[in-house]
Amino acid sequence: MKKTLLFLCCLLLFIPLETAAEDQLPGLKIGTKAPEFKLQTIEGKNVSLTEFRGKKVMLNFWATWCAPCKQEMRDFQSFYQNKKDTNIEIIAINIDTKSNVSKYVERLGITFPVLLDENDQVNEIYQVMVIPTTYFIDEKGVIRDKYYSAMPLSLIKEKLKQF
Repeated sequence: MKKTLLFLCCLLLFIPLETAAEDQLPGLKIGTKAPEFKLQTIEGKNVSLTEFRGKKVMLNFWATWCAPCKQEMRDFQSFYQNKKDTNIEIIAINIDTKSNVSKYVERLGITFPVLLDENDQVNEIYQVMVIPTTYFIDEKGVIRDKYYSAMPLSLIKEKLKQF
């Protein structure tokens, strides 16, 4: 699965997915309810998506071996530290081992929730085909947008204004 994701991530560099029709894009459909899940943080705390109802959620799927993810994580952290709207949350879901993720998160100083999906269960439920992938989920738990590829800070802010 990880090799497939790496291949698709590399392939993504050559395919402008954001210009494709929404129904042709991989992943869950915009306008559908975001599937519930429960995963552990790197600290061992159980976290479920329902805990964030009433807030806008950026649900990001990433990996430590993904080069574009490194800058995106820095941009997410910058946004998270400086966000004025407390109604917005970032949840990052990683498919790597706990030890790899813990070192990476510590090195980058990430303070938003990072969840472990070592068995790819949530990745499969959300039909993640490329890393990174971000779903934008509204206060009612409905998927309002999705994005395939790393997002710079300016795009993160722009996307959040749209929903």
